[in-house]
Formats: sequence, C-alpha cells, structure tokens
Amino acid sequence: MLFTACKPTSSIITSKDVAVKKGIYKEPVLVKSTLVKNKKSQRDYPIKQSFQPTTSKKSSLINDQNESDIVIDNGDSNYLIDQIINAASDNLGVGYRGGGTTKDGFDCSGLMYSTFKKFDITLPRSSYEMAEVGTPIDLEKARKGDLIFFINRGQHRINHVGMIVEVNGDEVKFIHSSTQSGVIISSLKESYYDRTFKQVNRIIQ
Repeated sequence: MLFTACKPTSSIITSKDVAVKKGIYKEPVLVKSTLVKNKKSQRDYPIKQSFQPTTSKKSSLINDQNESDIVIDNGDSNYLIDQIINAASDNLGVGYRGGGTTKDGFDCSGLMYSTFKKFDITLPRSSYEMAEVGTPIDLEKARKGDLIFFINRGQHRINHVGMIVEVNGDEVKFIHSSTQSGVIISSLKESYYDRTFKQVNRIIQ
C-alpha cells in the first residue's frame, strides 16, 4: 500500500522537552469530568475538564456547519483547546506509521483522530474527510486548536493535516506527523508548507 500523505520538511520542534521550554506544551493537571452532547443523537459523552463550570458560560459548538453538531455544555473552549494541544504534544518524537493511531506510530490523520478521540470528539479518519468538518477560517484569523490542511506530492485533494499550536504574528506553527520525522511541530513559514497550504478549519468554537 502506498501512502501519499505527510510530506516531511525541516522541523521546528521534535521533542516534548523543547515544546515545554518554548511554552507550547504544559504538563497536564488533574482533571474532572463533564459532558459533551451530540445534538443529533443527544448521546452524552464524558470529556475531561479541570474546573467547575459555571452556569454563566455559554455552550461552545464543534462542527457548527454539520447536522451532527457537538455541544460542549458549560465548557471553556480555551481550556479544552489547551488540553487537546497538550495531548497531541505528548506524542512529539513518536515515529511515523501509515494507518497508525497509537504511540507505536501515527500517520497525520491518525494523530488528529486519536488526539481528539481522547476527549470524545470523533473526527473522520482521513485528512480529506476531516477537511469537510467544522468551519473554514481565513488564515489571518487562525488560532490554536484549528486544523490546518495541505495538498502535497502532486495530489488533487487534501492529503495532509495538522493542528495549529501557536500563532505569533504572521507565523503559524502546527503539530503533525511527517513520513520521515514522525510527530513534530513545523511552521507555515517553511517553504514547503507555505507552498502546499490549502485551508484552515475551526473544530472548536
């Protein structure tokens, strides 16, 4: 089987220790549980939070352009985004593996799928299907937690995905799994990713 996604390039961050030093990754804290509801099925899902929610907080929407919208009740989306980034960053340095969704190795969509799944948010399994989820966002309005998509290796549809972990001025950094380097943090300023960038989608509002 030939895997055409996850083209590597020079990395910015390749280990959790470096991510900690740069302030991108923070050690997880003790968490308590609240609920996520799927508006279509009204099924409850446990999700990790570290604070007591207040009734004054408005619900945050995930995938707000789809029928199967997910609502985080009384949640703090900024906190949730930080925890999702922490969960992804905990895999920095793990090698690439086609079809992989565990610490034995990840492909690009496998890293996103397994990371969000830890918070009971189920994304599609492939990068091009993930690109149909959520709300398309202008790059200038991108923020942490957004998914970022690329078309590479002469393909005609999206075949690589990462998650934005830092926006500093006009520089966007994202975590992803590349074929040669595994799970790393790269920058959109790198020529390869600047050239192959396609779109940004907001998953958590």
